[in-house]
Amino acid sequence: MNDFIKTYLNDSAKVIENIDQKEVLDFINLLENAILNEKTIYIMGNGGSGALASHFVCDFNKIVKEYKGKKFKFICLNDNVGIITAYGNDESFDEIFVGQLRNYLTKDDLVVAISGSGNSKNVIKAIEYANEIGAYTFGFTGYDGGELKKLVKSAIHIKVNDMQHTEDAHLIICHLVLRYFMRKSVIA
Repeated sequence: MNDFIKTYLNDSAKVIENIDQKEVLDFINLLENAILNEKTIYIMGNGGSGALASHFVCDFNKIVKEYKGKKFKFICLNDNVGIITAYGNDESFDEIFVGQLRNYLTKDDLVVAISGSGNSKNVIKAIEYANEIGAYTFGFTGYDGGELKKLVKSAIHIKVNDMQHTEDAHLIICHLVLRYFMRKSVIA
């Protein structure tokens, strides 16, 4: 049992050590640009990635209360169960995110997609629409990045073929970026 725990933690440490810091900095810069230009940030994912999307919104809308006098406008597309089930039932599960974006997304907003595999059809469809509108698209991926990595304008790609290590790294990045903005809001 101790060997299993030690192995998982060691493997996690290697994954974290290999996070591309430039990709994280690019994401920070995108968020900073969105807040300074009063753009809305839409975020989405399925399963554990959906839970992380909700976590992002909770952290950024609650904890980072103010940054240079402006507030984050983060909206999680998987937090409204009613609208998700309506799209899923009446149209298709592939429509649950893009349907919502069609109502609100404007040019130059930021759309963040989280997909460990990078191949979730509902996420891909939303990113394709966001690209058509002229929004900036960003992805969090694992494995080989899948279709998502090819479609977004930039991404944080965790190069590991393991969903739990991918999700662990994505959560750590969420908290790292949160702490950056908490620090900036104190300094500003």
